[in-house]
Amino acid sequence: MAVLAVLIIVASILLVHGYYLSLTIEQPAVGGQYTEGMLGSPQYLNPALANNDIDRDLTRIIFSSLFKQDQNNNLTGDLADRYEIGDFGKIIDVWLKDNVVWHDGEKLTADDIIFTIKTIQDPAFKSPLRPNLSGIEIEKIDDYYLRFRLKTYYAPFLQNLTFGILPKHLWQNISASQFPLHELNLKPVGSGPFSFATIKKNKDGEIKSINLTAFADYFTGRPYLKNLTFNFYRDQETMLNDLNQGVIEGLNYISPSLLSTIKDRTALVPHILKLPRYFAVFLNQNQSTALANRNVRLALNYATDKQKIVDQALQGYGQVIDGPIIPGILGYQEQPPTFTFDQQKTRDILAQDGWSDQNGDGFLEKGAETLALGIVTLDWPELKKTAELLKEAWEAVGIKVDLNFEDIASLQQTVIRPRQYQALIFGEILAKEPDPFAFWHSSQKTDPGLNIALYDNQQADKLLSDARQELDEKTRQTDYRQFEQLIVKDVPAVFLYTQNYLFVVKKSIAGIRMEFANTPAERFNFINEWYIKTERAWK
Repeated sequence: MAVLAVLIIVASILLVHGYYLSLTIEQPAVGGQYTEGMLGSPQYLNPALANNDIDRDLTRIIFSSLFKQDQNNNLTGDLADRYEIGDFGKIIDVWLKDNVVWHDGEKLTADDIIFTIKTIQDPAFKSPLRPNLSGIEIEKIDDYYLRFRLKTYYAPFLQNLTFGILPKHLWQNISASQFPLHELNLKPVGSGPFSFATIKKNKDGEIKSINLTAFADYFTGRPYLKNLTFNFYRDQETMLNDLNQGVIEGLNYISPSLLSTIKDRTALVPHILKLPRYFAVFLNQNQSTALANRNVRLALNYATDKQKIVDQALQGYGQVIDGPIIPGILGYQEQPPTFTFDQQKTRDILAQDGWSDQNGDGFLEKGAETLALGIVTLDWPELKKTAELLKEAWEAVGIKVDLNFEDIASLQQTVIRPRQYQALIFGEILAKEPDPFAFWHSSQKTDPGLNIALYDNQQADKLLSDARQELDEKTRQTDYRQFEQLIVKDVPAVFLYTQNYLFVVKKSIAGIRMEFANTPAERFNFINEWYIKTERAWK
């Protein structure tokens, strides 16, 4: 009888538990903390001065912005409650949420927005954001209503309003000369989901870690995680060792080539963030008579095994492309590859153009000229491997290739700015509203312009100029597609791939839902929804 009684009790408990589970759902709960490792050190936790990835990452968490990208890379309001566009795109009215407070308890109003924008616009403050806001006028209608005035409509303008907003009441009496030196740059006060708590330095004054705490009065609700800690490292080896030892629970970035160094791939999960950036071999026709020949540029495209590069240089974390309008941005349309890897076609194109191996050395000549190119790129693992694979593929069809690897400072100053290269492997960063003007308009061919292919096509110029001032999205989309068709026809570059941004987070951290973003920092756009703990609630 005793056994039967026990069985009845156990069955009753299971029945009740099952009934409880059927009537409730599991949902995120407050609790837990997350520690992330970052290679480098913060300098300015100030969105008006942030100029490196660590600064941008942390300011994204500490500060709020007028707008931000959602998980589908669509622009959505952050501080902005709604907006209206008038006067053919030259007036933009923005209404603010009225329930936002700073981490010190003060109310956030239109005065803070105006102060931040005017600070950025003032050349004395030397903000890297200044070019994005040049010529923009802003007017306060009331405490929660702003009006922007543009000289001409600029389609991606709202994307330029995704920087963090500064508290006027704390910064307004700080001069331009003291602005980069003030302690608020490392002990910031923002309005984002997490507030600054503590900073730790070593005996030499180097910042070792920063701790943030959940802001209970965050305007969309208290974040689930209680604390965030960011540890900063001088070298990758120490950081990876701490990851494997459990000292940190994630990395802000990891190279695909280093994924194999993670010991426990079941507990630590690589997350993919798709960014609107691409890598290409930009061909400088002014530095090579061979490259001035379209047939040679065309042959280079067919001689490139792009999928092999993605598989071997990126460990598969990328996507092959044939042009500058890439997946995830306005104007992209999925279509069959324009240039498929075809060595025989490469040889045929070059042979028809008069190139042949005249002396049996394995390389092609035309008269006294040898078909030879110099490739230069950054001394980064993925780009070095890309260059080596290009050299292998191009030399297989008779094109002699020399490789040169530079650090970022040298590449910028001695190679890119003076346009001293024949073939440059480099990346370009767009946005969902791409505006490729800076990279492809002929007015940008010389420094400080960013047209590093030195592309010059009047029809393309018109399409790019029209698109950035066009109100209708479908018309802009058509302009971008026609522009890309011209690029494919003129072959000023060998487009290679888009590279996924990889960051690693412990599997126990849930709620990470950003798949597309314009910058790596935007992976934190919804960090208030990350969670570890769960609880059950009635349906």
